[in-house]
Amino acid sequence: MHAQRTLRRPISCAGIGLHSGNKVTLSLKPASSNSGIRFRRSDLGGLEIPAIVTHVGGIDHATGLMRDAVTVDTVEHLLAAFVSLGVDNAVVELNSPEVPIMDGSAAPFVYLIHEAGMKSLPAPRRYLKVLRPISLSHGDKRIALYPSDHLKVTYSIAFDHPLLRHQSRTIRMTEESFVEEIAPARTFGFLEDVEMMRQHGLALGGSLENAIVIGDTGVLNNALRFEDEFVRHKILDAIGDMALVGHPIIGHLIAHRGGHALHTAFAARVLEDAEAWTLVEAPAAAPSSPVMLPVKGVARA
Repeated sequence: MHAQRTLRRPISCAGIGLHSGNKVTLSLKPASSNSGIRFRRSDLGGLEIPAIVTHVGGIDHATGLMRDAVTVDTVEHLLAAFVSLGVDNAVVELNSPEVPIMDGSAAPFVYLIHEAGMKSLPAPRRYLKVLRPISLSHGDKRIALYPSDHLKVTYSIAFDHPLLRHQSRTIRMTEESFVEEIAPARTFGFLEDVEMMRQHGLALGGSLENAIVIGDTGVLNNALRFEDEFVRHKILDAIGDMALVGHPIIGHLIAHRGGHALHTAFAARVLEDAEAWTLVEAPAAAPSSPVMLPVKGVARA
């Protein structure tokens, strides 16, 4: 049995919301078995929003959650860190409607989780194991899940820019590969788009310290952390958005030119297509045999 896990102790940080520009205090706290990841707005009486796809609210350049008109935005990087490091249950308490952007990657959240430590809980972890292909496309944007014995992600991007004509990467996702190869990849944007976003009240907290900004002739700020940092960040976003199914996935995720809208719509499609997957209590590649559960379920509420 792979036991569910939570944080060993609370830990906090402060930062700026990428789109709101607001200062944010964020606390990660332990939670009980089967409670999932929940975002708690301490500035609004402690109202909680479960991190499941049925609570997706806004997807304007980031993934947001909503419950009773209360929102939490830009959740994808933190969710990617949780699911990739094996944290099944936690309370994310914040005093503003947006998770801080930190340096534009998931690396700061990996650091926080490692500092907090993790502990096992008495309940078994349930993985969503893909049994047959599931796919979704919008125009030239495509995303699909195929059966596999482990989580693997293949992503390709293409933009009308000399730096980003095409990038593609395939990676088998483990805690180690996420920490070393995906978590440090930063969010990115084109200078002309950033200026337009600010005119519409977005990217107000964006800077060269928390995003890769691409001008007509190249990157405007520091050197890239990876030659293909752009597609690695897309993988990071996809992992965080797909975490909204409520269970770690065993399957091969393949996406082309995706974004938050496609990722979250696909997460919903996956849960709707309940004949295409089952819940198991251990990956097939683990030493112990997986236990097939008789009743399919959706994400924890």
